[in-house]
Amino acid sequence: MFKIQLLPALGLALMAVFTTVHVQADDSPSLRSPEWAQPVGNQFNLHQMTPTLYRSALPDSDAVPTLEKLKIGTVINFLPESDANWLKSSDIRQVQLSYRTNHVDDSDVLAALRAIQQAEANGPVLMHCKHGSDRTGLMAAMYRVVIQGWSKEDALNEMTLGGFGTSNGFKDGVRYMMKADIDKLRTALANGDCSTSAFALCSMKDWITTTGEEKKL
Repeated sequence: MFKIQLLPALGLALMAVFTTVHVQADDSPSLRSPEWAQPVGNQFNLHQMTPTLYRSALPDSDAVPTLEKLKIGTVINFLPESDANWLKSSDIRQVQLSYRTNHVDDSDVLAALRAIQQAEANGPVLMHCKHGSDRTGLMAAMYRVVIQGWSKEDALNEMTLGGFGTSNGFKDGVRYMMKADIDKLRTALANGDCSTSAFALCSMKDWITTTGEEKKL
């Protein structure tokens, strides 16, 4: 994979240089890797990551013809507001997985990756947030690492230097990625677990539900 040697190896230095690096990227389009998500037209920050996965900012009703042309079957929304208003006239399936980058944990990532995988079975998928950079950027990076096997460095380069927007929110995604245990995430995803921790709230709920059902039997 083509690498942009602007971000250092994962470490604390990344946080120190982040602001300078992503500003440089805006002025240096030649640094853009062909492996990164590629722009599709000039609407709502729309980019194609894979043949079946797209990322964008918040679309509106004018974007529906474009999504239908791309044969988008599912839209995954990381915002607290529903897509129902702008997507009501379409047969495109809606999935809402609201989260905040400064409070993200493994359960959020697993829910998003699992939703993407399940939705891809029914056609191309679009994931979005408001600007298409922070929430969407982090989940795109985690998809690259957990599903596609990219290194954290390569995924972070795309997330922060890919031209998807500039935001202070990147630092939260960078912080999460630096500490994320990718092997545990892959195992949890393969096993159908909602989290990498048995003590996570979702795991406890699953355990209580399962225990209750066993008692009924």
